[in-house]
Amino acid sequence: MASLIDIKQRITSTKKTSQITKAMQMVSASKLGKAESNARAYAPYVSKIHDVVTHIAATGNSSDHPMLVSRPVKRTGYIVITSDTGLAGSYNSSVIKEVFQEISTKHQSSEEYAIIAIGRNARDFFKTRQMNIVLEVQGISDHPAFAEIKDIASNAVQMFEDGVYDEVFIYYNHHINSISSELRREQLLPLTQFKDANAEAEKDLTVYEFEPSEQEILEVLLPQYVESLIFGALLDAKAAEHAARMTAMRSATDNAQDLIGDLSLQYNRARQAAITQEITEIVGGAAALE
Repeated sequence: MASLIDIKQRITSTKKTSQITKAMQMVSASKLGKAESNARAYAPYVSKIHDVVTHIAATGNSSDHPMLVSRPVKRTGYIVITSDTGLAGSYNSSVIKEVFQEISTKHQSSEEYAIIAIGRNARDFFKTRQMNIVLEVQGISDHPAFAEIKDIASNAVQMFEDGVYDEVFIYYNHHINSISSELRREQLLPLTQFKDANAEAEKDLTVYEFEPSEQEILEVLLPQYVESLIFGALLDAKAAEHAARMTAMRSATDNAQDLIGDLSLQYNRARQAAITQEITEIVGGAAALE
Protein backbone atom coordinates (compact mmCIF):
# COMPACT_ATOMS: atom_id res chain seq x y z
CA MET A 1 0.00 0.00 0.00
CA ALA A 2 1.22 3.51 -0.81
CA SER A 3 2.40 5.65 2.08
CA LEU A 4 0.30 8.45 3.52
CA ILE A 5 2.69 11.03 2.05
CA ASP A 6 2.42 9.54 -1.44
CA ILE A 7 -1.39 9.46 -1.29
CA LYS A 8 -1.50 13.03 0.01
CA GLN A 9 0.74 14.21 -2.83
CA ARG A 10 -1.51 12.50 -5.41
CA ILE A 11 -4.59 14.16 -3.91
CA THR A 12 -2.90 17.57 -4.05
CA SER A 13 -1.72 17.16 -7.66
CA THR A 14 -5.13 15.85 -8.78
CA LYS A 15 -6.86 18.84 -7.17
CA LYS A 16 -4.55 21.20 -9.07
CA THR A 17 -5.28 19.35 -12.32
CA SER A 18 -8.99 19.59 -11.60
CA GLN A 19 -8.71 23.34 -11.16
CA ILE A 20 -6.94 23.66 -14.52
CA THR A 21 -9.47 21.53 -16.41
CA LYS A 22 -12.34 23.41 -14.78
CA ALA A 23 -10.85 26.73 -15.88
CA MET A 24 -10.35 25.42 -19.43
CA GLN A 25 -13.96 24.22 -19.48
CA MET A 26 -15.22 27.67 -18.53
CA VAL A 27 -12.99 29.37 -21.12
CA SER A 28 -14.21 27.02 -23.86
CA ALA A 29 -17.83 27.60 -22.82
CA SER A 30 -17.29 31.33 -23.18
CA LYS A 31 -15.68 30.93 -26.61
CA LEU A 32 -18.43 28.56 -27.73
CA GLY A 33 -21.14 31.19 -27.29
CA LYS A 34 -19.38 33.68 -29.56
CA ALA A 35 -18.46 30.97 -32.10
CA GLU A 36 -22.09 29.90 -32.37
CA SER A 37 -23.13 33.52 -32.90
CA ASN A 38 -20.51 33.96 -35.64
CA ALA A 39 -21.69 30.83 -37.45
CA ARG A 40 -25.36 31.86 -37.24
CA ALA A 41 -24.62 35.40 -38.40
CA TYR A 42 -22.71 34.16 -41.44
CA ALA A 43 -25.38 31.70 -42.61
CA PRO A 44 -27.69 34.32 -44.25
CA TYR A 45 -24.81 35.58 -46.42
CA VAL A 46 -24.06 32.08 -47.73
CA SER A 47 -27.75 31.49 -48.35
CA LYS A 48 -28.18 34.73 -50.28
CA ILE A 49 -25.10 34.30 -52.44
CA HIS A 50 -26.31 30.76 -53.20
CA ASP A 51 -29.67 32.17 -54.36
CA VAL A 52 -28.00 34.72 -56.62
CA VAL A 53 -25.69 32.14 -58.18
CA THR A 54 -28.68 29.84 -58.70
CA HIS A 55 -30.60 32.53 -60.60
CA ILE A 56 -27.61 33.39 -62.78
CA ALA A 57 -26.93 29.72 -63.50
CA ALA A 58 -30.58 29.20 -64.39
CA THR A 59 -30.96 32.20 -66.69
CA GLY A 60 -27.46 32.95 -67.95
CA ASN A 61 -25.09 31.20 -70.30
CA SER A 62 -23.13 29.43 -67.57
CA SER A 63 -22.94 25.86 -68.80
CA ASP A 64 -19.35 26.27 -70.01
CA HIS A 65 -17.94 27.83 -66.85
CA PRO A 66 -15.04 25.64 -65.63
CA MET A 67 -16.26 25.66 -62.02
CA LEU A 68 -19.62 24.20 -63.07
CA VAL A 69 -18.36 21.51 -65.43
CA SER A 70 -17.36 18.02 -64.33
CA ARG A 71 -14.22 16.69 -65.97
CA PRO A 72 -12.30 13.40 -65.82
CA VAL A 73 -10.82 13.09 -62.34
CA LYS A 74 -7.08 12.64 -62.41
CA ARG A 75 -6.38 14.26 -59.05
CA THR A 76 -8.56 14.99 -56.03
CA GLY A 77 -8.15 17.84 -53.58
CA TYR A 78 -8.94 17.43 -49.88
CA ILE A 79 -9.45 20.42 -47.58
CA VAL A 80 -9.11 19.20 -43.98
CA ILE A 81 -10.09 21.45 -41.07
CA THR A 82 -8.68 20.59 -37.63
CA SER A 83 -7.49 22.56 -34.61
CA ASP A 84 -3.98 23.74 -33.75
CA THR A 85 -4.16 22.34 -30.23
CA GLY A 86 -5.42 19.17 -28.57
CA LEU A 87 -7.45 18.40 -25.43
CA ALA A 88 -10.63 18.28 -27.52
CA GLY A 89 -11.56 14.62 -27.32
CA SER A 90 -12.03 12.97 -30.71
CA TYR A 91 -12.53 16.27 -32.54
CA ASN A 92 -9.34 16.03 -34.60
CA SER A 93 -8.94 12.27 -34.82
CA SER A 94 -12.36 11.68 -36.38
CA VAL A 95 -11.67 14.04 -39.30
CA ILE A 96 -8.09 12.91 -39.85
CA LYS A 97 -9.04 9.22 -39.71
CA GLU A 98 -11.81 9.69 -42.29
CA VAL A 99 -9.56 11.54 -44.74
CA PHE A 100 -6.71 9.07 -44.27
CA GLN A 101 -9.00 6.10 -44.97
CA GLU A 102 -10.47 7.84 -48.01
CA ILE A 103 -7.04 8.54 -49.49
CA SER A 104 -5.74 5.05 -48.69
CA THR A 105 -8.77 3.46 -50.36
CA LYS A 106 -9.07 5.63 -53.49
CA HIS A 107 -5.50 6.54 -54.39
CA GLN A 108 -2.46 4.49 -55.26
CA SER A 109 0.13 7.28 -55.19
CA SER A 110 0.62 10.84 -53.98
CA GLU A 111 0.21 12.07 -57.56
CA GLU A 112 -3.50 11.29 -57.40
CA TYR A 113 -4.42 13.63 -54.54
CA ALA A 114 -3.53 16.93 -52.88
CA ILE A 115 -4.18 17.95 -49.28
CA ILE A 116 -4.95 21.45 -48.03
CA ALA A 117 -4.42 21.33 -44.27
CA ILE A 118 -6.10 23.93 -42.07
CA GLY A 119 -4.86 23.44 -38.50
CA ARG A 120 -1.63 22.07 -37.02
CA ASN A 121 -3.04 18.64 -36.16
CA ALA A 122 -3.86 17.82 -39.79
CA ARG A 123 -0.55 19.24 -41.00
CA ASP A 124 1.49 17.22 -38.50
CA PHE A 125 -0.38 13.97 -39.15
CA PHE A 126 -0.08 14.02 -42.93
CA LYS A 127 3.42 15.49 -42.97
CA THR A 128 4.68 12.75 -40.64
CA ARG A 129 3.37 10.16 -43.13
CA GLN A 130 4.92 12.07 -46.04
CA MET A 131 1.57 12.63 -47.72
CA ASN A 132 1.11 15.30 -50.38
CA ILE A 133 0.31 18.62 -48.67
CA VAL A 134 0.13 21.46 -51.19
CA LEU A 135 -1.20 24.23 -48.91
CA GLU A 136 -1.36 24.70 -45.17
CA VAL A 137 -2.40 27.33 -42.66
CA GLN A 138 -1.94 27.46 -38.90
CA GLY A 139 -2.57 29.86 -36.05
CA ILE A 140 -6.17 30.70 -36.95
CA SER A 141 -7.82 32.60 -34.11
CA ASP A 142 -10.66 31.24 -32.01
CA HIS A 143 -13.04 33.62 -33.78
CA PRO A 144 -11.56 33.83 -37.28
CA ALA A 145 -11.98 36.61 -39.78
CA PHE A 146 -12.16 35.94 -43.50
CA ALA A 147 -8.81 37.68 -44.01
CA GLU A 148 -7.09 34.84 -42.13
CA ILE A 149 -8.01 32.26 -44.77
CA LYS A 150 -8.59 34.47 -47.81
CA ASP A 151 -5.30 33.50 -49.42
CA ILE A 152 -5.67 29.76 -48.93
CA ALA A 153 -9.32 29.84 -50.05
CA SER A 154 -8.55 31.80 -53.21
CA ASN A 155 -5.53 29.57 -53.91
CA ALA A 156 -7.70 26.46 -53.53
CA VAL A 157 -10.14 27.82 -56.12
CA GLN A 158 -7.36 28.95 -58.46
CA MET A 159 -5.67 25.54 -58.31
CA PHE A 160 -8.92 23.92 -59.42
CA GLU A 161 -9.27 26.35 -62.32
CA ASP A 162 -5.62 25.72 -63.27
CA GLY A 163 -6.20 21.98 -63.33
CA VAL A 164 -4.00 21.11 -60.35
CA TYR A 165 -6.90 18.91 -59.22
CA ASP A 166 -10.22 18.05 -60.83
CA GLU A 167 -12.50 17.86 -57.79
CA VAL A 168 -12.35 19.26 -54.27
CA PHE A 169 -13.85 17.91 -51.05
CA ILE A 170 -13.89 19.53 -47.63
CA TYR A 171 -13.87 17.61 -44.34
CA TYR A 172 -14.77 19.18 -41.01
CA ASN A 173 -16.83 18.70 -37.86
CA HIS A 174 -20.30 20.24 -38.06
CA HIS A 175 -21.50 21.75 -34.79
CA ILE A 176 -24.91 20.47 -33.67
CA ASN A 177 -25.03 21.50 -30.01
CA SER A 178 -22.74 21.77 -27.00
CA ILE A 179 -22.46 18.01 -26.57
CA SER A 180 -22.53 16.65 -30.10
CA SER A 181 -21.16 17.20 -33.58
CA GLU A 182 -20.98 15.23 -36.80
CA LEU A 183 -18.37 14.69 -39.45
CA ARG A 184 -19.14 16.48 -42.71
CA ARG A 185 -17.79 15.57 -46.15
CA GLU A 186 -18.92 18.02 -48.82
CA GLN A 187 -17.96 18.49 -52.46
CA LEU A 188 -16.87 22.06 -53.15
CA LEU A 189 -15.82 21.78 -56.77
CA PRO A 190 -17.08 21.36 -59.38
CA LEU A 191 -20.37 23.02 -58.43
CA THR A 192 -22.54 20.28 -59.86
CA GLN A 193 -25.52 21.24 -57.70
CA PHE A 194 -26.26 24.15 -60.06
CA LYS A 195 -27.00 21.80 -62.95
CA ASP A 196 -30.58 21.72 -61.70
CA ALA A 197 -30.65 25.47 -61.12
CA ASN A 198 -33.76 25.98 -63.28
CA ALA A 199 -35.99 23.91 -61.00
CA GLU A 200 -34.62 25.58 -57.89
CA ALA A 201 -34.91 29.10 -59.31
CA GLU A 202 -38.56 28.58 -60.22
CA LYS A 203 -39.38 28.02 -56.54
CA ASP A 204 -37.99 31.45 -55.62
CA LEU A 205 -40.08 34.45 -56.67
CA THR A 206 -37.25 36.95 -56.09
CA VAL A 207 -36.45 39.03 -59.17
CA TYR A 208 -32.84 40.06 -59.81
CA GLU A 209 -31.50 42.67 -62.19
CA PHE A 210 -27.82 42.29 -63.02
CA GLU A 211 -25.37 44.94 -64.09
CA PRO A 212 -23.11 44.36 -65.99
CA SER A 213 -23.92 41.07 -67.72
CA GLU A 214 -24.84 37.92 -65.84
CA GLN A 215 -21.82 36.10 -67.27
CA GLU A 216 -19.41 38.74 -65.97
CA ILE A 217 -21.02 38.62 -62.54
CA LEU A 218 -20.80 34.85 -62.52
CA GLU A 219 -17.06 35.00 -63.23
CA VAL A 220 -16.58 37.00 -60.04
CA LEU A 221 -19.31 35.45 -57.91
CA LEU A 222 -18.52 31.74 -58.30
CA PRO A 223 -15.01 31.96 -56.76
CA GLN A 224 -16.42 34.11 -53.96
CA TYR A 225 -19.17 31.55 -53.39
CA VAL A 226 -16.69 28.69 -52.97
CA GLU A 227 -14.52 30.83 -50.70
CA SER A 228 -17.59 31.62 -48.61
CA LEU A 229 -18.33 27.89 -48.26
CA ILE A 230 -14.79 27.30 -46.98
CA PHE A 231 -15.06 30.14 -44.49
CA GLY A 232 -18.52 29.00 -43.37
CA ALA A 233 -17.17 25.49 -42.79
CA LEU A 234 -14.33 26.98 -40.74
CA LEU A 235 -16.74 28.95 -38.53
CA ASP A 236 -18.85 25.82 -38.06
CA ALA A 237 -15.76 23.75 -37.23
CA LYS A 238 -14.55 26.32 -34.70
CA ALA A 239 -17.87 26.11 -32.85
CA ALA A 240 -17.58 22.31 -32.85
CA GLU A 241 -14.00 22.58 -31.58
CA HIS A 242 -14.94 24.76 -28.61
CA ALA A 243 -17.87 22.48 -27.78
CA ALA A 244 -15.66 19.38 -27.98
CA ARG A 245 -13.01 20.93 -25.76
CA MET A 246 -15.62 22.08 -23.24
CA THR A 247 -17.08 18.58 -23.08
CA ALA A 248 -13.64 16.97 -22.79
CA MET A 249 -12.60 19.30 -19.97
CA ARG A 250 -15.89 18.70 -18.16
CA SER A 251 -15.29 14.96 -18.33
CA ALA A 252 -11.69 15.44 -17.15
CA THR A 253 -12.89 17.54 -14.20
CA ASP A 254 -15.50 14.95 -13.25
CA ASN A 255 -12.93 12.16 -13.48
CA ALA A 256 -10.52 14.15 -11.32
CA GLN A 257 -13.21 14.64 -8.67
CA ASP A 258 -13.95 10.91 -8.69
CA LEU A 259 -10.25 10.13 -8.34
CA ILE A 260 -9.92 12.60 -5.47
CA GLY A 261 -12.79 10.84 -3.71
CA ASP A 262 -11.16 7.43 -4.16
CA LEU A 263 -7.78 8.73 -3.02
CA SER A 264 -9.33 10.42 0.02
CA LEU A 265 -10.98 7.16 1.01
CA GLN A 266 -7.70 5.33 0.50
CA TYR A 267 -5.89 7.98 2.55
CA ASN A 268 -8.37 7.72 5.44
CA ARG A 269 -8.10 3.94 5.46
CA ALA A 270 -4.30 4.08 5.45
CA ARG A 271 -4.31 6.64 8.24
CA GLN A 272 -6.74 4.57 10.29
CA ALA A 273 -4.56 1.51 9.73
CA ALA A 274 -1.49 3.46 10.88
CA ILE A 275 -3.30 4.68 14.01
CA THR A 276 -4.50 1.19 14.78
CA GLN A 277 -0.97 -0.13 14.33
CA GLU A 278 0.41 2.52 16.69
CA ILE A 279 -2.21 1.72 19.34
CA THR A 280 -1.47 -1.99 19.01
CA GLU A 281 2.23 -1.34 19.47
CA ILE A 282 1.62 0.85 22.52
CA VAL A 283 -0.70 -1.69 24.14
CA GLY A 284 1.76 -4.47 23.32
CA GLY A 285 4.66 -2.51 24.84
CA ALA A 286 2.65 -1.70 27.99
CA ALA A 287 1.71 -5.34 28.40
CA ALA A 288 5.34 -6.38 28.07
CA LEU A 289 6.32 -4.11 30.96
CA GLU A 290 3.77 -5.61 33.36
